[in-house]
Amino acid sequence: MAEYLMPEKKQEIFAKYGKSNTDTGSPESQVALFSYRIAHLTEHVKKNKKDVVTRRALLRLVGKRRSILDYLKKTDIERYRNIVKELGLRR
Repeated sequence: MAEYLMPEKKQEIFAKYGKSNTDTGSPESQVALFSYRIAHLTEHVKKNKKDVVTRRALLRLVGKRRSILDYLKKTDIERYRNIVKELGLRR
């Protein structure tokens, strides 16, 4: 378990973006958690340019977040717009 992502931090993210702090399944909470992890890994990859394994993991996370956002866009455009606006994601 990464020390940057303690259970308390996860619950805080789920409470803020999900329906409750135990709401781990909603697309909004998943996108928020992925965004937090992506931001952390991006900083790591900037410092450690030769860390190819982490770079690959980062790209996989970005892809997962993208597919969840695509699903949300397809099913409920308003929820999609809200989460993109809240997290400051573009596109």
